[in-house]
Amino acid sequence: MVTELPMTPAAASGHQSLHFAVQVVRGRWFSLFASFLIMAGAGATYLFGVYSKEIKSSLGYDQTTLNLLGFFKDLGANVGVLSGLIAEVTPTWVVLLIGSAMNFFGYFMIFLSVTGRIPKPKVWQMCMYICIGANSQNFANTGALVTSVRNFPESRGIMLGLLKGFTGLSGAIMTQVYLAIYGNDSKSLILLIGWLPAVISVVFVYTIRPMKVVRQPNELRIFYQFLYVSIVLALFLMVMTICQKLVTFPQAGYALSVTVVCALLFVPLFIAIREELVLWNQYPKGAKPISPRSHILEPTPKPKPLLEGKPKTTCFQDIFINKPERGEDYTILQALLSTDMLILLFATFCGLGSSLTAVDNLGQIGESLGYPTKTIKTFVSLLSIWNYFGRIFSGFVSETLLSKYKFPRTLMMTLVLFLSCIGLLLIAFPIPGSVYIASVIIGFSFGAQLPLIFAIISELFGLKYYSTLFNCGQLVSPLGSYILNVKVTGPLYDMEALKDLEKRGMNRSSVKELTCIGVHCYRLAFVILAGVTFLGALASMILVARTREFYKGDIYKKFREGGEEGTGGEMDDTQKKGKAVEEEEEGHHGK
Repeated sequence: MVTELPMTPAAASGHQSLHFAVQVVRGRWFSLFASFLIMAGAGATYLFGVYSKEIKSSLGYDQTTLNLLGFFKDLGANVGVLSGLIAEVTPTWVVLLIGSAMNFFGYFMIFLSVTGRIPKPKVWQMCMYICIGANSQNFANTGALVTSVRNFPESRGIMLGLLKGFTGLSGAIMTQVYLAIYGNDSKSLILLIGWLPAVISVVFVYTIRPMKVVRQPNELRIFYQFLYVSIVLALFLMVMTICQKLVTFPQAGYALSVTVVCALLFVPLFIAIREELVLWNQYPKGAKPISPRSHILEPTPKPKPLLEGKPKTTCFQDIFINKPERGEDYTILQALLSTDMLILLFATFCGLGSSLTAVDNLGQIGESLGYPTKTIKTFVSLLSIWNYFGRIFSGFVSETLLSKYKFPRTLMMTLVLFLSCIGLLLIAFPIPGSVYIASVIIGFSFGAQLPLIFAIISELFGLKYYSTLFNCGQLVSPLGSYILNVKVTGPLYDMEALKDLEKRGMNRSSVKELTCIGVHCYRLAFVILAGVTFLGALASMILVARTREFYKGDIYKKFREGGEEGTGGEMDDTQKKGKAVEEEEEGHHGK
C-alpha cells in the first residue's frame, strides 16, 4: 500500500493556481471577452472607402467598376445564411475556422492584386475575392455573437448591443493599428485586415462555445462595466480620429494611440478574471477538481408519446398551421414563412435600406450643399461614432425597459424608425448646419436597428435555429440598399445634375463627371426615403399590436426554469463546481 504524501504549501498553491487558470479560460466571461475581440476585428467592410482608391488606381478601374466591387462587398457582408446553416450542424470552432480562412484568402488575394504580385485579375475575380472576404464577417458574427446570446439568453439585448457596438468601432480600431504598424499606406491596410481578424479567430477558436445557462445575481452590473469600457474606447477613438485629421502625427504618436486602444480592449479580460475569482472563492478551497463528465445532472428523458391515435400531419400543416407559440423554437421554414417574420423583414427592408442609402451618399450630400472636404469627413466620423452609440443604446435601454416595464422591443424598433425619418427629412429640406444633426440621427438610428432586429428574432422564434434565422434577418438590407440607392437615389441625383447642365447650356458629353450642386440635388430622393422609412415604421406598429400580449408575459421564464435545458451547451468549470457542492449538500440533508 502506497501512502500519498501531502503536497507542500507551494505545490498546493501552484495546483490551485493552475485549476483557477483553467477555470478562467473555460468560463463564460472569458468566452465573452474573446467574442469582444473577434467582433472588434469583424468590421473590415467599413474600411472599403479607405482602400478603394488603391484598388481603383492600381488596377485602372473606372467608378462604375468600383461601385460594382462595393455592391459585392455589401452582398458578401449581408448574405450570412451559409454560415448559419453550417453552424446548425457543426461545432462553433468549425464556423470560426472557416471564417478565418475566408477572411485571409479574400483580402490577401486583393492585396496581391493591388501590389502587382500576381497578374491583374479579371473584374469578376476581384468581385469574388471581396465577396468572400466580406462574407467571413458573417462567420465571425455567427460564431461569437450567436454563441454569446445563447450563453446569456436573459440579457440578449445587452449582448447584441455590446457585440455589435464593438463591430461598429472595428473600422476605427483597425485604422489605428494600421497607422501604427504600416504608416499611412492603404495597400498595407488590405494586408492587415486579411491577417489580423483571421489570427484573432484562430487564437480563440476553442474558447467560444455554448455553455449551460446559470445566471449570476450581479450579471447586469458586469455588463454595465463592459459598457463603460466600450464608451471610453469609442470616445478615445473619436478624439484621435479628429486630432489625426487636424494635426500630422509622428509614428511614435500612432504607436502610443494604438497602445491605449489595445489596453482598453483588454480591460474586459481583467473584469472576467475578477468575476471568476469571486466565483472561485465561493466554494471550499479543498474541493476536488471536477472532471468534465462528473456531477453534471443529466436531464430526465421524457417519455416518448404513443404513436397510436396521433393524427398524421402534412408538411404544409407543420409549416403554416401547427406552429409553436411565440417564443418557442420554430423551424427555419416555420419562422421564415410566418406573418411576424414577413412584417419584420419588410420593416427592415425599409429602415435599413434607407439608412444604408443615406450612409453611402453622405459624402456627395455634403459636396452638393457646399461643405468643404474636411467637414465632410467630420460628418462620416460623427455617423460612425453615433452608429456605435445607437447599437449600445438600443441593446441596453430596450433590455431595461423590457425587464422593468414590459416595454415591447418591437415598439422600440418603431420609435427608432420614426426618428430615422426626421434625419432623412433634414437632408431633404436642409438648413444651415442641419447635416451635422442629420449625421447624428441617421448614424444613431442605423446603429440601433440591428440589435433590435436580431433580439426580436431570437425572442419570437426561439434560439434553436437562431444561427440561421438571425442571418436571414439581414438578407433584405442589401436588397433595400440596391433598390433605394442604385435604382432610386442615383438616377434622381443624375437627373438633377443633367438639369443643371441644361441651365448652363452644356450637354453630358462636355463634362467628365456629373456633379450636382444645390439643395435640390437630393430633395426628391430623400423625401422618398423618408416616406419608405415611415411605411416601415407603420409596418412595425402592426408587429407591435400582434406581439403586445407576448411581451406582457415573462418571455425568459423557460431559461430560469429549465436551467441547463436553456441552450444545450456544456457547463463551465465554475458551474460544474457549484453543481457538485449543491449535490454534496443535498446528500448530507438526505442522511
